[in-house]
Amino acid sequence: MEEEIQIVLEEATEMMKKSISHLEKELLKISTGKANPSMLQSVMVDYYGSKTPLGQVANVSTPDPRTITVQPWEKAMLEPCSTAILYANLGLNPQNNGEMLIISIPILTEERRLELVKIAKHEGEEAKIGVRNARHHAIAEIKQLQKDGLSEDDAKKAESEIQELTTTFTKNIEMHVEKKDKDIMTI
Repeated sequence: MEEEIQIVLEEATEMMKKSISHLEKELLKISTGKANPSMLQSVMVDYYGSKTPLGQVANVSTPDPRTITVQPWEKAMLEPCSTAILYANLGLNPQNNGEMLIISIPILTEERRLELVKIAKHEGEEAKIGVRNARHHAIAEIKQLQKDGLSEDDAKKAESEIQELTTTFTKNIEMHVEKKDKDIMTI
């Protein structure tokens, strides 16, 4: 029975780690008013009929804190890259100079900063829901093991460990969101 408990705990940990990983990716998409190549990480370009990440068809860099440049490996990819950035719904408007795309990151207004903080907090809540779902799933598996012969003391101990995991991951989520909030609100 000890092995089954360990498997349940490992599965719960893995599911919770996935929630954190997803949160990190979503928070990267939220602009802090500073140029960062990771802002374009989710952009998929139509590269000769197949969807390809922007970073695999172009060089993405930040020459200064307010500008991102995208220089495709092939000039023919300038227009598809521009279109992909527009359709990614990131609120960015690339300018094509014939050689590369230049994206100016607008200075955030106070109102927009507060909106972005709300978005970050929403993503944090979504991640917490993922962690709670993992906890719920793990506890259900422990209860099933208890029906199959696991002692009550072992079940209580396993549930306690699951709760500790949940608390740890929830604090980690709050820390990520708090850090992003500070980044957004820093001018």
